[in-house]
Amino acid sequence: MKKVVLVNGSPHKKGCVFTALSEVAGALEKNGIETQIYHIGVKAVHGCIACGKCAELGKCVFEDDCCNELLELMQKADGIVIGSPVYYGGPNGALCALLDRAFFANKGRLSNKPAAAIVNCRRGGASASFDRLNKYFTISNMPVVSSQYWNSTHGFTPDDVKKDLEGLQTMRTLGKNMAYLINSIEKANLKIPEAEEWIPTNFIR
Repeated sequence: MKKVVLVNGSPHKKGCVFTALSEVAGALEKNGIETQIYHIGVKAVHGCIACGKCAELGKCVFEDDCCNELLELMQKADGIVIGSPVYYGGPNGALCALLDRAFFANKGRLSNKPAAAIVNCRRGGASASFDRLNKYFTISNMPVVSSQYWNSTHGFTPDDVKKDLEGLQTMRTLGKNMAYLINSIEKANLKIPEAEEWIPTNFIR
């Protein structure tokens, strides 16, 4: 069975982001896709130190946080949804620190996996946070799954989020669209496009 990992990038395991991700997961499961919601937790995480060891190891050199576990889950999944609360108009810093390292270390193994971001805010900053998270996918050759609106819910508590009927509908539509894309890719069984050799071009010479 195909599987999607949904990353809860909030410090609250059962908070607003979890509520939104659960709506996505429910729609995926109704369409034959297994799901796992993975919580990044509240332990301290490292930022990337640009040591370059991941190019050699295929994983991050730091083993004392959840980065490599998260990377392995994403590599094994058929689709990825990343969720974050909005802090100061952007995603959770701990989540971004993990994603910076995981995506830099993935060595192309996330390519061609359907992906999507979802965010929750009390009032503002959803679009900027949504845009920030999507950049991880668009630099990694990952098809970005859309919905009927930008993937955001609003609320300060899970009960608030449950009152955001359009937001929840947007989450369900996202789940249906991701299931459709994953199932279509499996059914088509097409060869993945051959990648060109990377041509790094620096702006200063």
